[in-house]
Amino acid sequence: VQLVESGGGSVEAGASLRLSCTASILTVSSAYMAWFRQAHGSEREGVAAIDRDDSTTYADSVKGRFTISKDSAKNTLYLDMHNLQPDDTAMYYCAGRRSPWFTALSAGTYAYWGQGTQVTVS
Repeated sequence: VQLVESGGGSVEAGASLRLSCTASILTVSSAYMAWFRQAHGSEREGVAAIDRDDSTTYADSVKGRFTISKDSAKNTLYLDMHNLQPDDTAMYYCAGRRSPWFTALSAGTYAYWGQGTQVTVS
């Protein structure tokens, strides 16, 4: 397995969670990393992305509530989520690629994917 997510769970609205993604095939400091989510019956959507120079991109729906970051020493990607709402309920996936692309939150441009971690907000 190349990317392994953890940190999901079931929480009440207004709570916070931190998702982690440990990489074994990529070096997060030099890769282009992102978080996606997929709710039941919906398409996968981009949530947040971070470039090799630490530039970040967020979906409008999570701006001001979610923060993407990385720890080079641990080769780990994070997603800090605050003020979670029921609409945030989804399977969250970590993704990575070695090269830049025109769009940061296009799922089809990422070659490496984790198996996902479930976030449920009630």
